[in-house]
Amino acid sequence: MSDLGQFAEALVGKLGAALSGHKLAAGELTLSVPVDQIVAVLAHLRDDADCEFKILVDVCGNDWPKREKRFDVVYHLLSLTRNRRIRVKVMAGEGEVVPSCIGLYPAAGWFEREAFDMYGIAFSGNPDLRRILTDYGFSGYPLRKDFPLTGYVELRYDEELKRVVYQPVQLVQEFRDFDFMSPWEGAPHILPGDEKAAPAADTGKKP
Repeated sequence: MSDLGQFAEALVGKLGAALSGHKLAAGELTLSVPVDQIVAVLAHLRDDADCEFKILVDVCGNDWPKREKRFDVVYHLLSLTRNRRIRVKVMAGEGEVVPSCIGLYPAAGWFEREAFDMYGIAFSGNPDLRRILTDYGFSGYPLRKDFPLTGYVELRYDEELKRVVYQPVQLVQEFRDFDFMSPWEGAPHILPGDEKAAPAADTGKKP
């Protein structure tokens, strides 16, 4: 068993029911944790002498719209003393609140705000849970997979009002009917001018 595999088995033995699962793949260890255990597990990973994951690299989200609990909240941790990285994952349903880990990792403040802004995932205990990347009054959560690529509103400068205004997105019909075909596939029909490049018929004669 590899060193990372032994470490994973030791963690499972110590954390027990605080874990809902773990996966070792491609040289990376991922722990799955129930939402109500996330702070306790992160505290263990930070403070245990065999772990010492003192650095929170990132907190991000992921959206699985067809799943009952559609969101993943993913924590990436780094231990400099042990030269290890680990991923911790929590599943959360829409409207479900995830406990903030800002008391353990102050850097989580802005990461959690980004997950809230992009996915609408709320974190209890975050003292400043506001949008961080989108504009004031923004509608929706841009990284949800059911969010339209065009958004809901557009921003423009109104020459008559002499100020910036928001208005609902209006698309011309040509954009609504665009088939989003990959440019690498090529058009299924011959475009004007391409008939000249059509391959010549095989006459059976050698050049």
